[in-house]
Formats: sequence, C-alpha cells, structure tokens
Amino acid sequence: MSSSAATTTPTKRRSWLPSFGVQVLIGLALGVVLGLVARSMGADGVDSATGEVDPNWLTETLTTVGTTFVTLLRAVVPPLVFLAIVASIANLREVTGAARLAWKTLVWFAITALIAVTIGIVLGLVLEPGNHTSVTKAAAEAPGSTGSWLDFLTGLVPANVLGLEASANGDGSIGLSFNVLQILVVAIAVGIATLKVGEAADPFLTVVRSALSIVQKVLWWIILLAPIATVGLLGNAVASYGWDALGSLGTFAGAIYLGLALVMFVVYPVLLRANGLSIRQFFSGAWPAIQLAFVSRSSVGTMPVTQSVTERNLGVPSAYASFAVPLGATTKMDGCASIYPAISAIFVAQFFGVDLALTDYLLIVFVSVIGSAATAGVTGATVMLTLTLSTLGLPLEGVGLLLAIDPILDMGRTATNVAGQALVPTLVAKREGILDESAYAASRRGEVWREDDELVAA
Repeated sequence: MSSSAATTTPTKRRSWLPSFGVQVLIGLALGVVLGLVARSMGADGVDSATGEVDPNWLTETLTTVGTTFVTLLRAVVPPLVFLAIVASIANLREVTGAARLAWKTLVWFAITALIAVTIGIVLGLVLEPGNHTSVTKAAAEAPGSTGSWLDFLTGLVPANVLGLEASANGDGSIGLSFNVLQILVVAIAVGIATLKVGEAADPFLTVVRSALSIVQKVLWWIILLAPIATVGLLGNAVASYGWDALGSLGTFAGAIYLGLALVMFVVYPVLLRANGLSIRQFFSGAWPAIQLAFVSRSSVGTMPVTQSVTERNLGVPSAYASFAVPLGATTKMDGCASIYPAISAIFVAQFFGVDLALTDYLLIVFVSVIGSAATAGVTGATVMLTLTLSTLGLPLEGVGLLLAIDPILDMGRTATNVAGQALVPTLVAKREGILDESAYAASRRGEVWREDDELVAA
C-alpha cells in the first residue's frame, strides 16, 4: 500500500434519507393523520368482563409503537443517569473554579424557575382557566400516586444501590421500577467519593467512562427510532383523546402553551441578549435536543443529545457541560415544575371555588423553585402537581380533571425543560469567560452531530 493511500481519509456518503429533523416532522404529520383515521374507525367493542373499550387494530398498533419507544428509553435511564453523574462529577476536577461553576449553575436554575412560575401565576389569574371549562366534576379523580414533602424527603434515601423498587402486580407477579432521585443520590455520593479517593479511583473512572460511552451508543440507536415513535405517540394521543377532551380544557391548555411559549421565546431570548449572545444561534444550536424532547417527552432520555449540542453547537466546555446538563436533566424543569403546577393549581382552586391568599401564591413559588427535583424521571409533572396541591391543601381529585390531555401538554413541557437545560450552562459559561464563542457563532449548516455518532442533520 502506498503512503498516499495509507493517509487518505475515506469519504462518508450521505444517507438518501431526509435529515433527522425532517423525519420527525413527517412523523408528527403522519401521527396526526393516522390518529384521526383510528378515531374515526371507532372501537372494536366492549369487553364484557371488564367493561373496558377494546381499541381497533390501528389504535392498538399506534399504542404499541409509542409505548415500545418509551419503554426502551426507560430501560437505559438508570445506567445512563448513574454513569453520567459519576463521570460528570469526576470531570469537575479538570475545571478551574468547579465549586463556583456548580453554585452559579444552581443559582441560574433557581432564577429561571422563579421567572417561569411567576409567569404561570399571572396567566392563571388573568385567563382564569378553572372558570372557563366545560369539564364536569364527574371527571375528578384522585391520582393513584401522589407527591408530598415527606415522601420526597424519604424518597431521597436509597433503598438499595441500584435505586430499584419492587411492587406486587395484580396477577401475582413482581414488578420492578426505578427511582431516579435515589439513583441521583447514589451517583452523587459515588462521584464525590471518587474525587476524594484520588488516583486510586482512576481505574474505576476508566470503566465508568467506557460504560457510559457504550450506554450512550445504545441510546443513539434508540433515538434513531424517534421518527417512527412520533407516529405512534402522537397518533395514539389523537386517537385516544381526540379534540373533545382538548376542547373542554381549551383555556387551560392554551394557558399552559402560552406560558411555555413566553418562557422559551421571550424569557430565554431576553437572558441571551442580556448576556451578549445571539438568539438565533442558540435556538439553531439547541433545536435538535428541543425537537427530540417534544417527541420523547423525556428530559433524561434526551440528555445525551442535549449535552452533545450544548458542547458542539453552543461552545460550552465538555468538562462543565458533562456536569451541568445531567444535573439539569434531573432537576431543571421550567415546564413541568414551574409553568404547569402554577397554572394547574390555580385551575383546581378556581374550579372548586377555593380562594387563594397571597401566602398560597408564595407557596406555589416555593414549591416550584425548591421542589423541582421531585419531578426527576422520565415523566414527573403529575408528581409535582400533587406535591403543589397537597402543600396548598387543594383537592387532589383535581388531578383527574387534567389527565385527559396530559400527553399533549407534556410534549411542550419537556421541550421547554430541555431548552432551559441547554440555556443555563451556556449563560454560566459565557459569564465565566469559558464559552467557545467561535463554536457558538459557527454556521449551523450541515451536520449538527458528527456522523460517527450516527445522527444526521436536524
């Protein structure tokens, strides 16, 4: 082989498929169409034994496609969170002023949460969604699981090193689930221990980083299924809920999405401009993660993509981004923990005729800013809502009024969460003078992920 041949870099051919972002948009459109078709087909009948409606074959197919994707995401969440947090804390020893960066990250998490919950309260008072709804009290139903401060605090204590919980199913089998907060606590403890141990922990960290790379590669493969999963998730939502449920809660849904839009497209741009950053560059850089979050409804599942675009597109140093993004994916929830519980609590109070005092609104702010970690997980807005309602002493049955359209709202909530999770590290890096501004200002044309990550342009 000649020397020139040995040094030639092979050219990778671009896929004939449309870009990943276009695939997701096609999935959104196809999901709505198939969902409407499935709803027009009606049900196959009613189960005489249980009285439950039997869905038609198309609805069943859409449900299976969507739930399979979510199940795959949930399967990789425990190892992903543990490995990412341990590795990110270990990476902090490579960052100058790591303690200051960590503190400022948490402060900005709180600042943006405070702004978001304030917007939620104002919209709830102005639009009065609880007084403009056609839903009846017959739909009120207490949730099967609730959030409380005591449960939240005791839930921080890991039952085992894996953060697993076992429960008996109705058929006598044992089901396993995971508690992301407990995994987070274990991972933080292990990460800090590796820093204290020093060089003796290097072999362990090598294994952790290698395992993290493997888990992320598996997650990339799952993410590539997102366009197909979009068809199932959105199609099932349309087929199951249609426009009737959305219509009966139209003011409420409108208030939620208006609040989310104000946070993402007004508050975040103002913060960017105040720190001398281009709004267009931020959204063009973060959009792949925001788009995937809208589809998957999982901040944790989107975390590797969020970290990737935060580093490569937004110019945040890898050592800092690998700490801030995983932490944000489990605790930074402007959509689920601020906008949604604020408007929902006011909706429930108005619907049941309960007058809220100034102290109640201050409690909403407190719960949203301090208690947002209670939403950690794949989807946790219901837990945050019940935590807020129980703190205010409002009827938990109000949760049942809102569950019918929760999947539709959760798409926007998660997208807003992820936008904030990319925003805060960018702001902190800029203010600390460690942001790669040339990467931030670079053209977004072409691939937003490298081809070796198996993801194509958004």
